[in-house]
Amino acid sequence: MTENVTGKIMRFRWLIFIVLALAYLFVYFHRLSLSVVANDLIKDFKTTASVMGFLGSTYFYCYAFMQLPAGLLSDSLGPRKSVTLFLIIASVGSIIFGFAPTIKIAFLGRVMVGLGVSMVFIPTMKILSRWFHPHEFAFMTGILNAVGGIGVLAATWLLALMTLIFGWRISFEFIGCCTFIIVLLVWFIVRDRPEDKGWPSIEELGKEKGKVSGPVKQIPLLQGVRRVISEKYFWPVAIWFFFDCGIFFGFGALWGGPYLMDVYGMTRAQAGTVLSMIAWGMIVGSPPLGFISDKVMKSRKKPFILCNLVLVIELAFLSIYPAGLPRIALYIFFFVFSICASAVVIFGFTLIKELFPVEIAGTSTGMVNLFPFLGGAIFMPLLGQVLDAYPKSDAGGYSLEAYTMLIIILLGSSVLSLICTFLTKETYQDK
Repeated sequence: MTENVTGKIMRFRWLIFIVLALAYLFVYFHRLSLSVVANDLIKDFKTTASVMGFLGSTYFYCYAFMQLPAGLLSDSLGPRKSVTLFLIIASVGSIIFGFAPTIKIAFLGRVMVGLGVSMVFIPTMKILSRWFHPHEFAFMTGILNAVGGIGVLAATWLLALMTLIFGWRISFEFIGCCTFIIVLLVWFIVRDRPEDKGWPSIEELGKEKGKVSGPVKQIPLLQGVRRVISEKYFWPVAIWFFFDCGIFFGFGALWGGPYLMDVYGMTRAQAGTVLSMIAWGMIVGSPPLGFISDKVMKSRKKPFILCNLVLVIELAFLSIYPAGLPRIALYIFFFVFSICASAVVIFGFTLIKELFPVEIAGTSTGMVNLFPFLGGAIFMPLLGQVLDAYPKSDAGGYSLEAYTMLIIILLGSSVLSLICTFLTKETYQDK
């Protein structure tokens, strides 16, 4: 094999990663976009927080439902075709959402968006596993999560500015058109594996460098599923994902914006600026967490526990002081909240990947990926019902008492997630 071919593979795989990362950026944009426009939707559709919670959770139910099919379609249809087809659905769904004359049509658009973007993460993991060596996986996951943070930034700060200038409807229609551009990039640039370009596989390159021990033995799907669900250390991670992402999506993706506007009297743009710290937490926090785990603490479990302990302390502080905090304190809160409730998920996925053989990495990742979105699907309407249970303020927003109870529920959930981290297995192996 010539150095020229190896160089082409090394360069082209980064081009593929950039395109898939752009697709993943829009996944996170759609995931958190309702937080900034929630109050506008409630007014325009003349609905309640409970209904808005269900609208937000629709995305997560669809996403969770599609995780196992995502693995199956990636294997049968192929990851590139799967991403292309389903991103078309997401694009159309976003446009329908922007044009929606009624809440029912908005639900339809949101369902299409949820189904569409659900077919990005698992196929992306499969494609990256074909283009990158196993020892590069954790680093690439951290970078991908950081790109997701840019999507959060777009869903908070940028969307707040767009809705201020153009309104929320035109903004979502524009995002739908941008998603379709990503569809074209995926179809014309991405390839499932190096062999599709007539190049040697990444395994062959690894053999030349002495980094591949032997051929990969295929494990049937049902056998892989049984192996995953029978592994006792799988469940603490899965349950942790449920509570941690329920907290992150329920507060960061939906009710954080209304909280800042109702309790602190912020405008949409001001709330979006504060919520943009969620994005910066993911962008700045994800790569260093992987480095700390690999090079500093040489552990998966210890930094996992530490991040969750900080999250408990943060929410305990906010439950004591739910109002009256200076603006700088809110910036710091949402930045640390993002690191400890979102960037930390790289530990969850790395633990699962290292807990099982590489032959069932897709199955194990797909199965555990059910739980974060079930958490979001359940927490969003649950927290909306909590807000509706209290009388509204004189200004027409939700009361401080309602948000205080919401934060206490988040605190209790963070304690349960912390307990789960103590029950996980240390999977780090010094290589």
